[in-house]
Amino acid sequence: MELIRVRLFGCSDNITFWSDAPSSMLPLIKKLIAEGLRVWIYSGDTDGRIPVTSTRYTLRKLGLKTIEEWTPWFTNHQQVGGWTIEYEGLTFVTIRGAGHEVPSFKPVQSLQLIRHFLDNKKLPSGPY
Repeated sequence: MELIRVRLFGCSDNITFWSDAPSSMLPLIKKLIAEGLRVWIYSGDTDGRIPVTSTRYTLRKLGLKTIEEWTPWFTNHQQVGGWTIEYEGLTFVTIRGAGHEVPSFKPVQSLQLIRHFLDNKKLPSGPY
């Protein structure tokens, strides 16, 4: 069981120099979902390089059914840690106040996200 942060599209102007990676991860994500693996994709909501809106547009191309609309998730300090939307086979999580390198900006929230993924638990949808 792995939490993988995949590159949905290039986040570097130097992408033309990469020859060992596909131009889109969408086919791989479709395959992982088809195999029944849990897929979480996360993003900092202040990421100026790959904005949440761009990721949402990209994920829309998968044509997945929405299971649960946007819901806030909470940190153990009873603050909103970000938002989640659950699709059939995929969960997209945002981390409030994080930029492009999420763990550098929000290490506590990043650890909480990873722990919940590994424990196969949803992030808390209310203060606890």
